[in-house]
Amino acid sequence: MPLSYKRSVRVGELIQHTVSEIVREIRDLDSSFVTIMGVKLADDLLSCKVYYSVFGLHEDKEKIDEVLKKNIGVVRHQLALRLNLKRTPTISFVYDDINENASKVFDILKTIEEEKK
Repeated sequence: MPLSYKRSVRVGELIQHTVSEIVREIRDLDSSFVTIMGVKLADDLLSCKVYYSVFGLHEDKEKIDEVLKKNIGVVRHQLALRLNLKRTPTISFVYDDINENASKVFDILKTIEEEKK
């Protein structure tokens, strides 16, 4: 018997893919540095958090954050046009610093290993 997934998970994956395409089309954004890491969609499908990561300097992160938040309406409108949902969820962009945290953990582990030698 196949595993069943919640509708919010399935729709969230679809939104993640679509938002990723939309972000690549934003002119003010150097989208080569932006990665959509995931989407957390509420069970009622009315709101979602889009987690993104930025490869670059701190100034780049601030600029990209500003551009994404300025274009939330555009992203939501394009999402409504591309997806056949009864209601398009409200979107909020959240910076995902998991790559930075992972890098710090690896640095700590490397330091511990060097101290053992």
